[in-house]
Amino acid sequence: MHDTLLLFGATGDLSQRYLFPSLVHLWRDRLLPPAFRIVAVGRQELSDDDFRAWLRERMAGEVADDQTVVEELLGKITYVSVDLRDETAISTALASYADRPSVSYLATPPDLFVPCAKGLKAAGLLEGESRLVLEKPIGRDLASAREINAALKACLDESRIFRIDHYLGKAAVQNLLALRLGNTLLEAVWEHRWIESVDIFVGETAGVDGREGYYANYGALRDMVQNHMLQLLALIAMEPPSVLDADSIRDEKRKVLRALRPMSNDDVASRTVRGRYAAGVVEGRAVKGFVHESTVETFVAVETYIDNWRWAGVPFRLVTGKRLAERATEVVVSFRPTSHWLFERPRRGRERPNRLRMRLQPDETIELGLMGSLAAPEWGAMELKPMSLDLSMSGSPQRRIAYERLIVDVLRGNQTLFVRDDEVEAAWHWIDSIETAWTQTGQPALEYPAGSWGPSEAERYLPPTNGYRPGNSNGGGHA
Repeated sequence: MHDTLLLFGATGDLSQRYLFPSLVHLWRDRLLPPAFRIVAVGRQELSDDDFRAWLRERMAGEVADDQTVVEELLGKITYVSVDLRDETAISTALASYADRPSVSYLATPPDLFVPCAKGLKAAGLLEGESRLVLEKPIGRDLASAREINAALKACLDESRIFRIDHYLGKAAVQNLLALRLGNTLLEAVWEHRWIESVDIFVGETAGVDGREGYYANYGALRDMVQNHMLQLLALIAMEPPSVLDADSIRDEKRKVLRALRPMSNDDVASRTVRGRYAAGVVEGRAVKGFVHESTVETFVAVETYIDNWRWAGVPFRLVTGKRLAERATEVVVSFRPTSHWLFERPRRGRERPNRLRMRLQPDETIELGLMGSLAAPEWGAMELKPMSLDLSMSGSPQRRIAYERLIVDVLRGNQTLFVRDDEVEAAWHWIDSIETAWTQTGQPALEYPAGSWGPSEAERYLPPTNGYRPGNSNGGGHA
């Protein structure tokens, strides 16, 4: 396990909210090597003590652990101030840390990936067994992604590049793979003959306040669908790998992404909805709308198909948006109805289909919806009612946040839960087909009130569970 972490973007929101708290938890649980050291790299001019005081204050609301643990970790941090666009300055400032293999984590915007990597290469920090971690997004289209990937490969081998998507570190995602690939019951029906549709929903109550400049260059399609949602889709739809190792899994995910049906101008008109939140009320608080001169969307709904034998004709519906009624991430797999209905109650057409529902946030659960018998002697025929089989591991220890698992995997060199270059490029190829069609047709971003479930035109794309109702700002419960 490597014992040196160089964290670029150390003063950013991601670092203070997730990365440093994750490191505190890992240090507390003795999952980091005793000689572990952190080189925090940022643009602000700060001394080591100034940075530690700054970080201590900002982590106070994120880490509720024993302060002794926090202080121990803070004592392992050295702060380096440098211009992240200046390759020579990066090399000069960090060359002294090339005494052993390290992990360099770029928690920065994608336009800084190449100068940071080149600076690290010049400093000798990408040689031997050293590794490089990149946060999403990798570029903003296929051309820029290819440019970044080519520049990175000139600095180090693909086997030492870790493109992180924290959704892949979530326990519920790994549990889905275990349930599907480890059980005949599910794998036997995991295809178009038995599955009617698949819904992937990522709703956020947060807006883009303070990130308007970044978001105006990306939007919901590039910011969320291209990475998080397509990774979930690929894991759900992939063929079983021959072995459970990094390249075998990523080979199968790439095949799925390459089989996504590209979008034409006619397709985007009938199978996509763009939205943009206006002023409204979220969680009882009045919020402003997204105001920017760009026409970028904050909500997107897409219905797509995977053109292969397993998934022929099965719609995959992807929906994500900001300032929605609730924060929720879930996948719903709806199975086809039984071929011959025997029951009077409920009558054919009023029964509830079997559904496998995986929730990633705010809690991590997996439920299987079934129809069961309601025994009642006064009825002349058997009556059925919906029943839910809870497949979550209740009573298990508290789950680690995704970044904790992924940081340990990087330090150990395990790429299984990370994204390969050809996956990124296959995803961008499909995303670009939508963006191009939107541009050519001038498809507008429809306004929706903050605190709702998005534009009313997107109703048919929303998961088939209670609570998702366009125009409903109450954030009703989910069944």
